[in-house]
Amino acid sequence: MLKRLLAPVLTLLLLVGVSTAIYLSVKEQASLQAPALQELKGIIGSEKEDFFRDPETVAALAKAPWHLHVSIEKSGSRELSTTQNLKNQYDFAFPAGIAAAEKLKREQNGKKAVQLFFSPMVIASWRPIADLLVANHIAQKRGDTYYIVDMLALFGLISHEQRWRDLPGNTAYPVNKAILVTTTDLRTSNSAAMYLALASYLLNGNAIVENTAQIDKILPQLSALFSRQGFTENSTEIPFQDYLTMGMGKSPLVMVYESQFFSEANKSPSAITPEMVLLYPEPTLFSKHILIPLTANGETLAAALEQDETLQQIAQRYGFRTAHSAANSRTAALPSLVNVIDEPSYDILEAMINRITAR
Repeated sequence: MLKRLLAPVLTLLLLVGVSTAIYLSVKEQASLQAPALQELKGIIGSEKEDFFRDPETVAALAKAPWHLHVSIEKSGSRELSTTQNLKNQYDFAFPAGIAAAEKLKREQNGKKAVQLFFSPMVIASWRPIADLLVANHIAQKRGDTYYIVDMLALFGLISHEQRWRDLPGNTAYPVNKAILVTTTDLRTSNSAAMYLALASYLLNGNAIVENTAQIDKILPQLSALFSRQGFTENSTEIPFQDYLTMGMGKSPLVMVYESQFFSEANKSPSAITPEMVLLYPEPTLFSKHILIPLTANGETLAAALEQDETLQQIAQRYGFRTAHSAANSRTAALPSLVNVIDEPSYDILEAMINRITAR
């Protein structure tokens, strides 16, 4: 009787033991066959931090054929471009802006510069402010999108030290606050350099600045756009967070990347309220996000971000426009911008920044 009872139990234990052994053997073989993840470290502009930290990005980079695990540090893009000996510390650098990327490539003797994402420069504002600018013929609304159609008029208000209460018919925002576009530190951040590039083009008679004589002519007006702001932050992340949390009183007009606004909407939809709007300057310019590989692993990362459809879709979800944006419903719905200018050469942009800083 006892033997008959024990027989099924022993059989069951044997089956469990065999199954466990098979499972562990298969698992061990799989672990031996799976390539180890290649660890790499990069320094990036802060506007791309959320994209790299997204669990879906991490998972997509870990999969075949890439097998990468990326650690990042963030920096203001222009500050990043002045950091020495990057090759001794990082596998890649990923700033915003052609000028910063050009300098990085030159300073680090980089072999490649891979343009991956781009984002137009916009001014984050508020519906009452936008409607006030429309009433004063500085902006227009077309469909659901606001456009600043007279940037020269806006620059004129700033350089002549006009205040919001001075605008005719202003009942929405009648404060004694100076009319300014808030930017980051011109010496360290690409978004401020993009604002400078746009202003220099318009003040130079709708032409890209090409020489020091042209700089001399418009320098007082350019300087006023920055000197009257007082203290400015090193990275676009901080003034944008002030815009999100402190409201219209603190930040009526803030120069940001379009991608920051839509990245926040993706990350925390309730953070973007119906009163928050983007103003698209006409003309505007695109800030290009260019990866500089410093090692072989950095080149693999560049290939992954350029070729992997999943990574492209994640980037688009964070508001970045890519070469494949038209196929994505989110980014295809963004305004199609045709009045787009180029920034000055690296040397001319540096000259303007140095002259303004000296003043």
